[in-house]
Amino acid sequence: MNTPKVTEHIVKWLKEYAENAGVKGFVVGVSGGIDSAVTSSLCAETGLPTLCVELPIYQAESQVNRANEHIKQLRERFNNVSEAEVNLTSTFEDFKKVVPETETSSKIDLALANTRARLRMTTLYYFAGLHGLLVAGTGNKVEDFGVGFYTKYGDGGVDLSPIADLVKSEVFALGEHLQVPESIQKAQPTDGLFGDSRTDEDQIGASYDELEWAMEMQNEGKSVNDFEGRKKEVFAIYIRLNTINQHKMIPIPVCEIPKEIK
Repeated sequence: MNTPKVTEHIVKWLKEYAENAGVKGFVVGVSGGIDSAVTSSLCAETGLPTLCVELPIYQAESQVNRANEHIKQLRERFNNVSEAEVNLTSTFEDFKKVVPETETSSKIDLALANTRARLRMTTLYYFAGLHGLLVAGTGNKVEDFGVGFYTKYGDGGVDLSPIADLVKSEVFALGEHLQVPESIQKAQPTDGLFGDSRTDEDQIGASYDELEWAMEMQNEGKSVNDFEGRKKEVFAIYIRLNTINQHKMIPIPVCEIPKEIK
């Protein structure tokens, strides 16, 4: 990958899209991870107003520290970057108090994890509406179109997706080129939605390098029976997630009414 050229292409695309949409700039939720760091850096490179928002909900201190380090660095390098922090922990707690209780702990854990992402999305759109900005998505290609590892109408609720055609290794390459803090480049990817130390790999059962390989194999028309051992296991994980999460990747189905009965 020609990293400088790809960076230049995305920055130009972002700027032209914002100008054509008649908006001032971008708002990005910054988590302390590589995807949000690269996305916010690309937005900053446009020269348009870029608002970096921290949205902690029982966030691990290490994630908060990395997010702060990144935003501080961006503000030192770009005078078009501003920041805001909205601690949504009390909002999240209030939400839990008003919804019905359930005895199915595994389902409630996942539902509440997704609720965190949706509270953040709502807050980002508040800032977008307030300042005339676009919500820039932080999803990469493997997450968005491979295994569907994101929250529908949470971190998946965005106006545009600047890095969604890049696999994770390519995002890391851009991160190095864009001078993202080393602490973020070295950090294990995590969605941070469960308030513990679990990583993306812990949840998915495969690393991003493995998932990139599986995505490539799927594109080549391979099947599970073409592999053995760990490769077979990884490919099965990928295919299962790709299948069950198609509802995130395809347009919302519309029930079309036949003209003769309408």
